[in-house]
Amino acid sequence: MRLAFKIALRFLKSGKGQTILIVLGISIGVAVQLFIGSLIQGLQINLVDTTIGSSSQVTITSTSEDKLIDNWDRTVYEASLFKPEVINVSVAADGPATLDYETDTAPVLIRGFNIQDSDEIYNIDEGMYDGRLPERKDEVVIGRELSQLAGIGTGDRILVLNPGGGSVRFDVTGLYDLGVSSINESWIITNLQTAQDFLGMGDKVSSVEMQVTEVFEADVIGDKIGYALSSDSLKVDNWKDQNQSLLSGLNGQSVSSYMIQVFVLVAVLLGISSVLAISVVQRSKQLGILKAMGIKDREASLIFVFQGLMLGILGAIMGIAFGFGLLYSFTKFAVNPDGTPVVPIYINYGFIALSGMFAVASAMIASLIPARISSRLNPIEVIKNG
Repeated sequence: MRLAFKIALRFLKSGKGQTILIVLGISIGVAVQLFIGSLIQGLQINLVDTTIGSSSQVTITSTSEDKLIDNWDRTVYEASLFKPEVINVSVAADGPATLDYETDTAPVLIRGFNIQDSDEIYNIDEGMYDGRLPERKDEVVIGRELSQLAGIGTGDRILVLNPGGGSVRFDVTGLYDLGVSSINESWIITNLQTAQDFLGMGDKVSSVEMQVTEVFEADVIGDKIGYALSSDSLKVDNWKDQNQSLLSGLNGQSVSSYMIQVFVLVAVLLGISSVLAISVVQRSKQLGILKAMGIKDREASLIFVFQGLMLGILGAIMGIAFGFGLLYSFTKFAVNPDGTPVVPIYINYGFIALSGMFAVASAMIASLIPARISSRLNPIEVIKNG
């Protein structure tokens, strides 16, 4: 085995041009695989974070006649039993209303939270660009689009009509921008008690919202919570069931990424196989002499297996370096007007290691064909035919 390794290394050194071409081929394949894979993963993570990263991923609602959750403290406790899978549990009191401003009216959604709990989900405080969050009764914050539509600013008092026909004036303590136009133009956010009083809910809430540590396990975790709830009038929804089109798009991206990576690996494998097979023909005289001197068929085969191993390792290392170079270049040239990357790159070290291992494995598999050819060489015929 040691002799086969030394011969393989000498063969690679003696054909430097050929060796460099093979290593470049492998490294380009690994770089493309790493670039595409990291880009797709970053795109998916960014898309998921943008769509459901700052929203409820598992939601408990009521199927009772009034659609409200009574004894919600117990529901929160039962959902919290699944920590650390479940994080950021919050309650909400929601209801439709109408904003009456000077020139017109606008349909809005009153959303009452325990502000500190809900901020962990919706990042409301981070989205505040003017004023402060509501702290006392009858204080609210409104979104950028609604503020522009109604001409409302921090410090104004607004008139809001509830579904029962009553009206209440609220103090606007701030303006927010959560990055979603439909939310900014419809949500009026306040504390839990204000919303409950305005909507006539008493001490009830309309939903218990939460996030999970593994967003793609939300359906599984939601089922667990559903089994644990003590009330039969409660149901559990998750973002995956409510966003089938998004999941289809993510799955389509993953499949296309895998297909590209497979074809790249196949191209690399075929290229190495063909070059090493030619190498067997080129080295047939040397191999014949070595066999005549007593080297066994197994050792002759190992020469090319070792060549594949060394080529794969060199190509994987260079490919990972090229891949990082491509990713870095992408983040510098494909940018938004504010200078941030169009697609944030996600560095998955497990995926990088796997890409390198696949490259090495592909090179070794590719070397099996020339290894088999070399084991069948007849030393007498090779030497006789020159």
